[in-house]
Amino acid sequence: MEEEGYRTVAIESDCLAGLIVDDYVTTGTGTLDDVMERGFSHGFGASAANRELVRWARAYNDGRPVSGQVRFAGFDGPLEITHAASPRQVLTALHGYLATWVDPGLLPCTADTLDRLIGTDERWTDPAVMTDPSQSVGRSAEARELRLLADDLETLLHAHTPHLIAATSRDAWDRACLYARTATGLLRYHFWMADTSPSRMTHLLGIRDQMMADNLLALADRGPTLVHAQNAHLQRRKSSMRMWDHPLLEWWGAGAIVNARLGEEYAVLATALGTIWHRGVDAPPVDTVEGLLYALPEDRFVVDAPRLATALGDTPPAARVSPWFGYAPLDPAHLTDIDGLVFIKDVPQT
Repeated sequence: MEEEGYRTVAIESDCLAGLIVDDYVTTGTGTLDDVMERGFSHGFGASAANRELVRWARAYNDGRPVSGQVRFAGFDGPLEITHAASPRQVLTALHGYLATWVDPGLLPCTADTLDRLIGTDERWTDPAVMTDPSQSVGRSAEARELRLLADDLETLLHAHTPHLIAATSRDAWDRACLYARTATGLLRYHFWMADTSPSRMTHLLGIRDQMMADNLLALADRGPTLVHAQNAHLQRRKSSMRMWDHPLLEWWGAGAIVNARLGEEYAVLATALGTIWHRGVDAPPVDTVEGLLYALPEDRFVVDAPRLATALGDTPPAARVSPWFGYAPLDPAHLTDIDGLVFIKDVPQT
């Protein structure tokens, strides 16, 4: 951030929760403990490294003009493997912004109408839905009407862009755009959670990464952005995974989508690990990429991936298999499609 000119650091965490972190690092709103508790999803707030990042960003920004500050963003949707969020927060925030700054007669509905259609949040966040589509409200009459209203609200937001930026600020308009695209994406996700076809999980994976890509493209419009996420979300090739009793699932990840849009302005460094002893990930086999790098003396380093691929020749290393679901080893076939490889020899327990 200090040496290469990145203005935003973004991680694979809830984009709405990330606003809490951004407010803290830019204005000092809240406390560090509270921000770490409420500003991250996927348990990332418990990370000592993330805490140090937030502390550093706040210290760096203190006393600097807005134009010289670094920003923080989550770029994931408000989604977990167990459930998806209720659309209440984003629809209410978007409607409130427009109701304040646009002729009320142009709004497609009232706040009370939104509240009635949304109903209780629990019916949206029910974890049973992930394995039982029949429990989802995503294709109910209310959800279908909410999708139309979200689209109308987003259209109104963009149609009045000149007025809204002048009346509020570019940051306020950007935040409203985040609410709008999250609302439409979230309702689309809920729609496919109610699906009973074999393509259900492929749709859900694709929608999640499309939401990520939209957020990354919006951040890139603001300036150079340093992004941290799992390889599958940032790689240029199509992503794939096996889940439960499904056959191989394939979808285009956020990185592939962003790369197609930005071209040479997009670069990706993949991550590879040697061991995660406390998770049962032992020393990698010597015939894998991780095994070759693990034999080197350094604890951590960056590798020129295309150069490594050339040195390996026409016979690629074997693919490593991880015994722990939380670590997906590097696909050696991807070496030619990444700009670099960050290797960490041993991951300590924290």
